[in-house]
Amino acid sequence: MKTTKKSKEKLIIIFWIFVMLIIWQLAATIGGISSLLLPSIGDVAAALTDSFLHGDLAYQLYYSLRVILIGIVIAILSAILLAFAAQKSMIMSGLVKVLSAIGHPLPALALLPLIIVWFGTGDASIIAIIVHSALWPILINLNSGFQAVPQIYLDIGRNLELSPLEIAYEIKLKASLPYLISGVKIAFARSWRALIGAEMVFGAIGLKGGIGWYIFKQRTFMNTSGLFAGIIVVILVGLLIERILFDSIEKRTVLKWGQSKI
Repeated sequence: MKTTKKSKEKLIIIFWIFVMLIIWQLAATIGGISSLLLPSIGDVAAALTDSFLHGDLAYQLYYSLRVILIGIVIAILSAILLAFAAQKSMIMSGLVKVLSAIGHPLPALALLPLIIVWFGTGDASIIAIIVHSALWPILINLNSGFQAVPQIYLDIGRNLELSPLEIAYEIKLKASLPYLISGVKIAFARSWRALIGAEMVFGAIGLKGGIGWYIFKQRTFMNTSGLFAGIIVVILVGLLIERILFDSIEKRTVLKWGQSKI
């Protein structure tokens, strides 16, 4: 029943994608709209292919994904340490709550001037922006997961004479896995947006810059087809990671083990 429902949902999504593509193509070809404002799907596809085969788009996409992976890994490790610290001490718990209340609603791009002063305009600045974007949703979700672990699980762990470290890993962290995955999903979406914006502001970071720099260059040279191509790549990468990577992780862990948010 669930499989049939999911299949229908996928078909509906595909249907609406085709409808939007048809409207786009009709508007570009017979709608009287200039190609500088709205290029045809064929022109965008050609620009996308040329940028991958003969341009730097493949490297720029790799660069952006590499940097965002580094930032999210740092954010995950930092969130786990802070969440465990908050469980051990009332003082640390208060500190984590204050930091989360300050940092979570603060846009990463608002910190750009300060980050430039602290880290310059290299990779470290981009990573700092990603860590700021990713840390707070992961920390808040993980902290909620720790608080939701039933006390009886912890009592059983103590009765089995598990060490505090074993209780933290085997019980708290594993029981909070659905919360952690949800936090990482939110963190990726926030980090992906912040990364693109930061690359546009900073310019060509690294050897040839990232996907944000690619989009900025297309706008500078009024290459609207290339601009749309870059935007489509950003959308596709976000969808693929959201729908394939995270769904696969959930199927292999949370759903396979019969876990859900407590």
